[in-house]
Amino acid sequence: MISRLTGTVAHLGATTAVLDLSGFGVLVQVSPRTSATLRLGEAATVSTSLVVREDSLTLYGFADDDARDLFELLLTANGVGPKLAQAALAVHEPDVLRAAIANSDHAVLTTVPGIGKKGAEKICLELRDKVAALGPVGGPTPASPSEAEDRWRAQVNAGLQGLGWSPKDAIAACDAVTPLVEDDPEVSISVLMRAALQSLAR
Repeated sequence: MISRLTGTVAHLGATTAVLDLSGFGVLVQVSPRTSATLRLGEAATVSTSLVVREDSLTLYGFADDDARDLFELLLTANGVGPKLAQAALAVHEPDVLRAAIANSDHAVLTTVPGIGKKGAEKICLELRDKVAALGPVGGPTPASPSEAEDRWRAQVNAGLQGLGWSPKDAIAACDAVTPLVEDDPEVSISVLMRAALQSLAR
């Protein structure tokens, strides 16, 4: 099992990074939140999880062990695959997700693109007793303005990429709907998603 990599960031995208390990380039799938912590040309260490499928070996990278461990726990829930687990960690910090699962806060989980009410209920039911083993579980703390912006961007970005749009298109669409958030900081993610899709359809 590959649990950690340290190398130079040779390529960096919204959802992928390549770490150069002394001339050996390793492709790692990362969330936009993790990608934001990396810098092209600089040394970096990422915690990793190797997902094995019949036709592929995919390495997922995280900013720390906490996010990696929660990713692996989410994968044990029925109906949760790597893309959905990554989307959850793109939208929320690990401690917020742990608290939501432990407290059956379905409203927090359903803000993740791809998780509906029934899915949230199932995740809480299956993982509630397991999530405490990963660390202390507290309540989510209010987000600062910058964190709030990162959160809606991550949600819309993950949602668009989940629908098949490229990282470049998703970022452009997020920029296009930013004025809506400036006009109304409480605007819903569903409204932003519709506006983002309309901007991409033009």
